[in-house]
Amino acid sequence: MIKFVQYGCGKMSLYTMRYAMEKGYELVGAVDINPNIVGKDISFILGGSDLGVKITDAKNAEELLREVKPDIVIITTMSLMKDVKDSLMLCAKLGINAITTCEEAFYPFNSCPKLTEEIDKLAKENNCTITGSGYQDAFWGNLISTLVGASASVKEIRGSSSYNVEDYGIALAKAHGAGLSVSEFERDVASSDNISEEERNKLIQNGDFLPSYMWNTNGWLCDKLGYHVVSQVQKCVPQFNDSDIESSTLNMVIKKGDATGMSAVVTTKTLEGVTIISECIGKVYSDKDYDCNNWSIVGEPNTNMIINRPSTVELTCATIVNRIEDVINAESGFVPTSRMGELKK
Repeated sequence: MIKFVQYGCGKMSLYTMRYAMEKGYELVGAVDINPNIVGKDISFILGGSDLGVKITDAKNAEELLREVKPDIVIITTMSLMKDVKDSLMLCAKLGINAITTCEEAFYPFNSCPKLTEEIDKLAKENNCTITGSGYQDAFWGNLISTLVGASASVKEIRGSSSYNVEDYGIALAKAHGAGLSVSEFERDVASSDNISEEERNKLIQNGDFLPSYMWNTNGWLCDKLGYHVVSQVQKCVPQFNDSDIESSTLNMVIKKGDATGMSAVVTTKTLEGVTIISECIGKVYSDKDYDCNNWSIVGEPNTNMIINRPSTVELTCATIVNRIEDVINAESGFVPTSRMGELKK
């Protein structure tokens, strides 16, 4: 039996825990920073009768992990590597496998190399595997590489995906600039794109770069497909609603004219002559919006894939759980799922 600890008991954990337990895995611990739930039985989150697993304060996570000795930790907290550093480093230090929904962790080698190398080194020393996965593993990754594999030739890969930031919690909503004024968005989000390649590379090497989710996805695709990156740029543009809109996640009303989120377009040129242009649109949805995932392979032949209204949250969490055995069986280090084979139930 595979034993797991849930690190982060927010919206996503409701599904990761349930799916993992339905698969026969044993929940042996849970961790969070919220004082309103620390000390409560995890059934407070899951519903139903007590499971005998109390939510541990993150300050005591190391003590918990040493005591229960899980096979893997599922980390569903923040979206950037610097924000999940402590939890990933702790797992690597203790020799415990970890998988996270952190979007940058999907392929952090091209946005946060020093920290990734640090985690990789520690994980190798202690014989465990660290990785990032989620919705993008299937819908921005494996599905796309399969379409490329069915093509005679490829000139461009184009993708666009949208999702409601309300479904993922406050960290993701803030990372998308939701609730910011135009000037705040330009200062806090868009300004990181209006720089030279030299300046961008310096930010990346220093761990100060703010990647959009497609930045790491394009890196993952190139790794999976054997492409060599020549250049990569991104541009983040605020999204707006034509009237005031309420955000339950941010606990505020976003005024008309303020950003409800952003569109981020990443363009990657490769040595092999293939250009990847991918866009993700994350915003607070109006009643007219819905999730969609559209990709095109431009080449011989041209191929289009359109998926409307995917259950993005549930698919993210199911993918995480379905990757657990791959992580346990993978080589040691920080290993992207591009090197773990195809997804399977």
